[in-house]
Amino acid sequence: MPLLVLLLCVSLNLVHSSGGAIDFIFNGFAGANLTVDDSAMVTPDGVLVLTNGTYLMKGHGVYPAPLHFRSPSGAGGSVLSFSTTFVFAILSEYAELSAYGIAFFIAPTKSFTDTLPSQFIGLFNTSDVGNATNHVFTVELDTLLDVEFGDMDSNHVGIDINGLRSVKAASAAYYDDGGVLHNLSLISGKAMQVWVDYDGPSTELNVTLAPQRMPKPKKPLLSHAVDLSTVITDTSYVGFASSLGSMSSRHCILGWSFSLNGSTAPPLDYSKLPMPPIAGGGGGRSNTVLEVALPIGVVAFVLAAVTSVFVFGWRRVKYAELREEWEDEFGPRRFSYKDLFHATGGFDDRHLLGAGGFGKVYKGVLPVSKLQVAVKRVSHDSRQGIKEFVAEITSIGRLQHRNLVRLLGYCRRRGELLLVYEYMPNGSLDKFLYDRGRKPTLDWCKRFRVIKDVALGLFYLHNNCEQVIVHRDVKASNVLLDDAMAGHLGDFGLARLHDHGGNPRTTRVVGTIGYLAPELARTSKATPLTDVFAFGVFLLEVTCGRRPIEEDARGDGDRVLLVDWVLGRWSEGRIRDCVDARLQGEYDAGEASLALRLGLLCTQASPGARPSMPEVVRYLEGSLGLPEPSPTELDFGAMASLQSNGFDSYAMLYPTSSAASDASHGTVSDLSGGR
Repeated sequence: MPLLVLLLCVSLNLVHSSGGAIDFIFNGFAGANLTVDDSAMVTPDGVLVLTNGTYLMKGHGVYPAPLHFRSPSGAGGSVLSFSTTFVFAILSEYAELSAYGIAFFIAPTKSFTDTLPSQFIGLFNTSDVGNATNHVFTVELDTLLDVEFGDMDSNHVGIDINGLRSVKAASAAYYDDGGVLHNLSLISGKAMQVWVDYDGPSTELNVTLAPQRMPKPKKPLLSHAVDLSTVITDTSYVGFASSLGSMSSRHCILGWSFSLNGSTAPPLDYSKLPMPPIAGGGGGRSNTVLEVALPIGVVAFVLAAVTSVFVFGWRRVKYAELREEWEDEFGPRRFSYKDLFHATGGFDDRHLLGAGGFGKVYKGVLPVSKLQVAVKRVSHDSRQGIKEFVAEITSIGRLQHRNLVRLLGYCRRRGELLLVYEYMPNGSLDKFLYDRGRKPTLDWCKRFRVIKDVALGLFYLHNNCEQVIVHRDVKASNVLLDDAMAGHLGDFGLARLHDHGGNPRTTRVVGTIGYLAPELARTSKATPLTDVFAFGVFLLEVTCGRRPIEEDARGDGDRVLLVDWVLGRWSEGRIRDCVDARLQGEYDAGEASLALRLGLLCTQASPGARPSMPEVVRYLEGSLGLPEPSPTELDFGAMASLQSNGFDSYAMLYPTSSAASDASHGTVSDLSGGR
């Protein structure tokens, strides 16, 4: 009987020892007793795949039995020593880009139905991230820079307590025996090994990283003193979590061992570990196809010879592109028109997502990768500056931030550009604010989250890029919502097309009426502070549920600026009357008041009186107190400033009907609109 038990334990890759110690080892996961959920799965050859390429999904692989992390003498004692090692590989669809990474975790539960994907990595949601009651310890392998959580870069290892803000982190690397640091790329697709060792008596935690098959480095990458007795509960689960946002990647675990209250984790047998999946893949044609094709080969050849000239000519016209030698350096960012044509069903109106001043947008599915995209067709008749513009949009395509809509690439045809973006399932924010038939109304919690999302996106463009990027068209219709209703700022940099291919017959002011800062009429120069002005209008728009310019309720044909409308009610002590009535009083009064007052602060006529985006983010996060000037102290007169600087004629052309607004939010000359 003891022999039978031992054989059973070996077959399950488990070895239990006495004294409360436990060891287990998985040299691959084929037939392993493991709990997987959502997108996670074990392949036939034994790879634990946490994310299978499905967007906005999460996946977990968890050891099924709870472990007792404290000695039997009492639940209030210190956490026992533990050690774990695992081999992982991250295979990204793009060589330089990835989705969110992998986390090894210890948590009081193995059920994560209420957690969110994307930046929350399937372990937390918006309401509980950072709460001490979570009792979650995490070692993250992070492949996406997230300003919200204070990430150091898009390729780091971090130690997290009860959230996703690392208490200690370091760029992915390892030390050789001579103490020299060697950098590693987490998204290289190569297998790497991680060791996590916690010494209970000394409360020292070490995290070590190295390429697979390399002996464990003597010097850990991270060493941190932390008492996990206040974090890990007596009974907890161990496992892995990962999630995808908008970028397709596969996050794989190839082997794993763990030891609790014993020695270091058992070493993995590299010869038994499965190979990481090969990105892409494909297959050959079957012999059956060849056998059928051969008997009719002669007939097919004759028919092909007769029709080839006509077909070739037709296809050349149908899929014609413009290509020049200088575009060779942008090759990886260029899509073929043929692929985009088929992805969108020939740009069929059934795939139309929206239309505006810059062109029409279509939903598409790329034929090979099956990636869902949004394809924008932009008219551009001039060759002037096209090289500079293509260089700029490909540079923008390299930016990574969770609150920006990623620009994946482009295609050029005679008279038009096609820009390929990641697809946002819930469309633009303005539809949720103004579509009266949409039920239920977008609640305040989601609105305030989107406000902070957009602020973080602008903060990144203004402060965290190699060069300052001015968006120039911040508005609700340019804020797109993903499956989790997180906000993503789109169309940044697109207005530069008008600069590069400038039309001398039109004004150089680019933007949307109602969001334009007064100084633009004098200087025609967009700056970060003109973005701040537009963001202030956006703040008021989302809070009030009103467009930036509307007809006066008296019906006399006059127009009312939202900024002036809110200021009037504030001066009368009725600031709460500004909050969207469709919320029916269900909102956080403090947050709504903050949004309205900050909106007024951002929309002051003098640029120097407006806060910067770093200050705006701090105001919204509550780490900086918002000043409390009286209405008379604000540098305002918004409508007067607009009229005196030449915008009054534009304002008269601003559409007010819902149909016109949905199609184009105030399109005048170079003024953009729509999505």
